[in-house]
Amino acid sequence: NITTNTEWTNDKVYELTGRITVTAGATLTIEEGTIIKGQAGTGANATALLIARGGKLMAEGTAAAPIIFTSLWGGVIVLGNAPISASNSAGDKTEVQIEGIPTSDPNGLYGGNNATDNSGVIMYVSIRHGGANIGSGNEINGLTLGGVGSGTVVENIEVVSNQDDGIEWFGGTVNVTNVVVWNIGDDGIDTDQSWAGTLDNFVVIAP
Repeated sequence: NITTNTEWTNDKVYELTGRITVTAGATLTIEEGTIIKGQAGTGANATALLIARGGKLMAEGTAAAPIIFTSLWGGVIVLGNAPISASNSAGDKTEVQIEGIPTSDPNGLYGGNNATDNSGVIMYVSIRHGGANIGSGNEINGLTLGGVGSGTVVENIEVVSNQDDGIEWFGGTVNVTNVVVWNIGDDGIDTDQSWAGTLDNFVVIAP
C-alpha cells in the first residue's frame, strides 16, 4: 500500500506486481510521460492501481507526453465518498464494495455523502490491455469510477483493448470530458447506481 505522499517520475518504468492501493490521506503523483506496466495476474492477485476513498491520484499527463498504463493486467480503480444508489448486505446505502476487488480488502469500499468529493486529477492518460479476471465473470474495467465526486478532474482519457468495460461509473457525481474507447471486450461505456455526472465528447470504436 502507498500510505504517504509518493511521486512516480518519467525517468523510470514502473512495474506493478499486484494490487497497489493509495490509502486514505495519501496522494500518488504521476509525472507526465510516465509508463506503468502491470504484471499479469488473476483472482485475488490481479494487478490493479486502486485509489481508496480519501486517497488521491494526481496523474496529469499532456497531449505530447501522456501517462501510459499497459501490459496484461487489471486496470485503474478510483473510489470516492460521493453518493451512490446501492445497498450492502447489512442494508447500508452509503457504501458498498467495488467489483474487481475482493471483499476481504476494505480499501475496496466506495460511496458516501460528499457530492463534491475530490479524488484528484486524471488527465491525458492511456490505459491499455487490462481487464484481469478476479473470479467468475468478475473482471476489472479499464477505468472504474466508484462514488467519485465532482471535485475530481477526469479528461482526455484513452482505453484500449480492455477485456471488460472501457469506463464504468458506479454512482458518484464526477464529470468526464474527452474519451476514446476502442477494441473493448464488453461495454465501451457503462453506468450504474445513479451516476449523476456528465460525459462530454466521447467515441467508442467497436472491434
